[in-house]
Amino acid sequence: MKSKIGIIISREYLQRVRKKSFIITTIATPILLLVLMCLPALLMNVNMTSVKEVGVIDPTGKIAEKLVDSPIANFTRLDINPDSLSNEAGFDAFLILPANVIERPVGISLYSRDASTMLLESYITQSLDDIIEQERLEAMDMGNLKSVLKEIEVNSSLHTFKLNDSNEVVNSSSTISYIIGIIMSAVLYFFLLMYGQMVMTSIVEEKSNRVLELIVTSVKPMQIMMGKIIGVGCVAVTQLAVWAFIIIGASMTLLPMIISPEIAGEVTAMGNGTLDFSQASMDIEGLQALSIAGDTGYLIGIFGWLLLFLVGGFLLYAAIYAAIGSAVENVQDGSQLQAFILIPLIIGFFASTTVAANPESGLAFWLSVIPFTAPMVMMTRIPFDIPVGEIILSLAILYASFIVMVWLAGKIYRVGIFMYGKKPTIKDLIRWARY
Repeated sequence: MKSKIGIIISREYLQRVRKKSFIITTIATPILLLVLMCLPALLMNVNMTSVKEVGVIDPTGKIAEKLVDSPIANFTRLDINPDSLSNEAGFDAFLILPANVIERPVGISLYSRDASTMLLESYITQSLDDIIEQERLEAMDMGNLKSVLKEIEVNSSLHTFKLNDSNEVVNSSSTISYIIGIIMSAVLYFFLLMYGQMVMTSIVEEKSNRVLELIVTSVKPMQIMMGKIIGVGCVAVTQLAVWAFIIIGASMTLLPMIISPEIAGEVTAMGNGTLDFSQASMDIEGLQALSIAGDTGYLIGIFGWLLLFLVGGFLLYAAIYAAIGSAVENVQDGSQLQAFILIPLIIGFFASTTVAANPESGLAFWLSVIPFTAPMVMMTRIPFDIPVGEIILSLAILYASFIVMVWLAGKIYRVGIFMYGKKPTIKDLIRWARY
C-alpha cells in the first residue's frame, strides 16, 4: 500500500508525463537539435544548386576570359550588342561590364531569365574583384604581389592541452568548453524556471478550487508540499534522462555515419596524441568538437553532473515556489511575488558568460558555492575540468540549503493554504515563517 506522500508524488508525476504535449516535446526537442547540428554536414554532400550558363559582354577584352567556370556558373564571352540579349538562347543570365570597369568597377549589370541567387551573385562579384585587382597590379608592374602576400600570410593554429592532477596530458579547448558550459547553464535556467512555476501553479489551482482544504483533513501540509515538489521534480528528471539517452545514443550511432573515414581517423589520432595537425583536413577546434561529441564517457559525465545540479537546484527553488503558491489565490499574484526568485536565477545565468571566460577566478568560485546561483555557474565551470572537490562542495551546500529552505517554506505553506481574501506581502511571509 502506498504512503500518503507516495500517492501525491504518483499523481503529480503521472498527470504530467501522460500528456501528449510532454511526450512530444520531450522526444522532439533533442531530435530537432540533433538535426540542426547535423544539417550543415549533410548539406555539404548534397548539390543544392544548378549550374548557370552566363553570357559575358566584356568591352575590355581582359576579364571574360579570366572568369573561371565552377559548379555555380559557366561563363561564355559574347560579342553582341546588349540590346539583342533576347535573341541569345541557351543562357540563363547575362553579365554586362562597362568599358571602364577596371578603373571604376561600378555599373556592372546581371540580367537573369529566372530569379537570381545570392550564391551566384556572390561568386561573380568575388571573381570580378580578384580579376580587377590583378589587372591593376599588372598595370603597376606588381603582378606577382598577390602570390607574394599569399606566401607570407600566416594563420597560426594553437592546440591546447591540460595537465591533470596526475600530470597526464589531455586535450583541451577553451572555446568548446565555453560553448558546452553556456548550453548547460541555459538548460538548467529554463528547467528551474519552468518546473518551479509548475509547482506554484499546481498549488494555486488546488487552493483556488478549495481542494487543499479537503486534502489536509487526511494528509499533513508538509506531506502535500513535498509530494508536489518531488512529483514535479521526477517529471523534470524524466525529461532530462530522455534527452541524455537520445543525444548519447545519437553520438554512438549517427556521428560515425556522418563524418568521413578520413576525419574519423584524424579524431582517433588526435585522441591518441599522434595526429600531425599541419596535415589535418579540418581545423583543430572542429576535430576537438567531434572528439567530444563521440566520447560517450564524457557525455555521460556531463549529463550526470547536470542531473545532480538539476535535482538540487529544483528542490531549492521549488520549495520557494511552493511557499509562494500557498500564499496567493491566483497565478497573477504569484507572478508578482516570484520576482524575488527570478533575480538570483537571472544573475546566475548571466554571470555564467563571465565565469566561462575565467572559470578559475574568485568570483567564479563564490558564485558556484552560493546555492541560489550554484547550479548555473558550476555547470558552466565543469567542462573546464575544475577540481572535483569544488563540485562536491557546491553540491553539499546546495542540498543542505534545500533542507533549510524546505523547513522555512513548510512553515509558510501550512499557514498560507488557509489564507484567503488578502494579498500577502513579503512581511506577511516572514511573519508566517516565524510562527
